[in-house]
Amino acid sequence: MQSCSEKKPGVHTYMAQWPISTVAWSVRHDRKSRLAVGSFLEDYSNKIELVNFNPETSDFSADNRLIFDHPYTPTHIAFFPSEETLNPDIVATSGDSLRLWEIHDDHTELKSLLNSNKTSEFSSAITSFDWAGFDTRRVATCSVDTTCVIWDIDREILETQLVAHDREVYDISWGGFNVFASVSGDGSVRVFDLRDKERSTIIYESPVQDCPLLRLEWNKADPTFMATVGMDSNKVVVLDIRFPTNPVVVLSKHEGSVNGISWAPLYGRRLCSVADDSRALIWEVVGPGYRSGNGGASGDVEPELCYQSMAEINVVRWSPLELDWIAIAFVNKLQLLKV
Repeated sequence: MQSCSEKKPGVHTYMAQWPISTVAWSVRHDRKSRLAVGSFLEDYSNKIELVNFNPETSDFSADNRLIFDHPYTPTHIAFFPSEETLNPDIVATSGDSLRLWEIHDDHTELKSLLNSNKTSEFSSAITSFDWAGFDTRRVATCSVDTTCVIWDIDREILETQLVAHDREVYDISWGGFNVFASVSGDGSVRVFDLRDKERSTIIYESPVQDCPLLRLEWNKADPTFMATVGMDSNKVVVLDIRFPTNPVVVLSKHEGSVNGISWAPLYGRRLCSVADDSRALIWEVVGPGYRSGNGGASGDVEPELCYQSMAEINVVRWSPLELDWIAIAFVNKLQLLKV
């Protein structure tokens, strides 16, 4: 079965050989239209594929020599977070462990395998991770064992391990040097400062009892803001860390459960969300509907743009370099939307 592509104005579709679990954009300025695509297969053996998009011809290309096997379905993928081409060409993946893969012209090889459980042949699943662009040796992972781990990938050592929550930790995001946040099955957003590892600050708790928070993304362009999503919820909750507990705004125009969120890079004003209603919605978050410190705006905020796909959308990633491109994924289709 071969991959192929479809074109229509403003929307470009790549059909992968497998259902897609997660997607990542390259950050290198010489590979800015390259993406990594992870499979969603029930088998132990899954796949990672590298796909290149040519914005001038709207064509996709993939080198079968760069497809590599991955144990279990990858829960997250990220490229080395630097534009500089002098840095190694590395992509990181999570699943049962954190793995770093080095990309060569004709093959990809495993560079590092990092696992915090040294006492057992079994490891707790890593649900997500975030690679610090401001300190590229640091990767923060979160796990179903309630912990968050900070890795020093240069030395391949565990730098810090924190019991972060009372239940499974589902997502993690850096907010600045030494500062990160996480969300959990206990329904809370907690902020940690590595300079004081004994404490954390709860800045939001889900108003729905026993409702896990599944997604979290700190706005890298404006770290005042972060966004989170609860399980089976059609709402995106936007938080201002200066005013804990009360959302800045709740975006509630999806008609199905929200599966993914992604902030626009550099500007920090726009957010894209995708959901089971087969729609990708782009919101102007810091705009006329924005209020701060007054208990949050109502759910009357309307999206700025809307894209309707053909199936439930599972993944969204805003390009870090090509600022008018957004990647979404559903079933076995990777779509690039020009916004």
